[in-house]
Amino acid sequence: MDKQKVRINGERLKNTIEAFADFGRTENNGVTRLALSDMDIKVRKHFQSECEKLGMTVVTDDMANMYATLPGVDNDQLPVVVGSHLDSVEKGGRFDGVLGVLTGLEVVRTIVDHGIKPQVPIVVANITNEEGARFEPAMMSSGVLSGRFDKATMLKSADTDGTTFEEALKNSGFEGKKQNRLTNAAAFLELHIEQGPVLEKESLQVGAVEGVVGMVNYEIEVSGDSNHAGTTPMEMRKDALFAANNLITEIREKMNKLDDQLVFTIGRMNIKPNIHTVIPNKVVFTIEARHRDAQTIRQVEEIVQGLPETSRKEKCEVKVTKQWDRDTVWFDENLVNSLEQSIKNIGYSYKRMVSGAGHDAQFIATYIPSAMIFVPSVNGKSHAEDELTSWEDCENGFNVVLQTVLDLTTK
Repeated sequence: MDKQKVRINGERLKNTIEAFADFGRTENNGVTRLALSDMDIKVRKHFQSECEKLGMTVVTDDMANMYATLPGVDNDQLPVVVGSHLDSVEKGGRFDGVLGVLTGLEVVRTIVDHGIKPQVPIVVANITNEEGARFEPAMMSSGVLSGRFDKATMLKSADTDGTTFEEALKNSGFEGKKQNRLTNAAAFLELHIEQGPVLEKESLQVGAVEGVVGMVNYEIEVSGDSNHAGTTPMEMRKDALFAANNLITEIREKMNKLDDQLVFTIGRMNIKPNIHTVIPNKVVFTIEARHRDAQTIRQVEEIVQGLPETSRKEKCEVKVTKQWDRDTVWFDENLVNSLEQSIKNIGYSYKRMVSGAGHDAQFIATYIPSAMIFVPSVNGKSHAEDELTSWEDCENGFNVVLQTVLDLTTK
């Protein structure tokens, strides 16, 4: 049998994606499946059942990460791991995250269908709480696996109802042993929707992802003085919102001059007292920036850290707090080359690219050779109910991972 001609079953793939979307499907055909929620627990049980039908063994670790293993001829060899996450944001899409887990499932199904015996084990992984939509931060469990995050701190993270991650973990039925953690592997492969417009705009079928851009996030607190909106002369005001508005304008003007590949967002803003007849006395907003070059990120930080000095004319106090940062991560060159070769062998159009969004692979890449494949997102939409990737594009991406896994696990 020519393994280069083995392909994913496209009809089964479509049915599988839709079946998993039934766990938390929304009225507008999206998905709400927050980490360790009832729907997440139900989809985990379904995933485990589908894996066990293939003769795989499923274990969980102390962060509820799931590992389904198809034995190889030599199980003493390091496994090849394919995975992503099953949790979603509130009213998210049917493809974000779950597609990477189902890639692994369909790869194993195809291997079993064709009677192929891998030389090394193949593991399909579901990494807990990638989105951070219920429990902050995002990529929580892969952060713990890689040593980026402290587990004790993560256990204290609480959702809006006050339930801690530790409580949800213990109640989920999926809390396993620390010894089951993913600590070593020959490769970690993650397929994901692009969550951006580039592949569709350039009419490309797949993207070979070389890395994930660096990111930094700051919180800016502007403090003024509340007073009556009708009786206080403009020159006597300490309006925190006007001051914040001017600071945001300054941030935008200065950052636009740095590099055209820099992206930055004022993502959250809270105004107090938020009453139309009262001058705002406090505004808290966030500024997040992303770029592949560390020097550009440093320039961003210099601009943000300089805001208290430039804001004196506003008669308001400004406090700048760095919340988090993430260095640019470059994926394993040999693994990226393997994916690229699979793309060329099949004949898909593609480009090498970097991800502007964070993924579990970027943390896992710090201790396991890792790489990613992107498939197009219609209109670049993600984290929304109208998120869409065509069945054909899904199939294309799955076939790239399948061929790469076969190359890595068979002679």
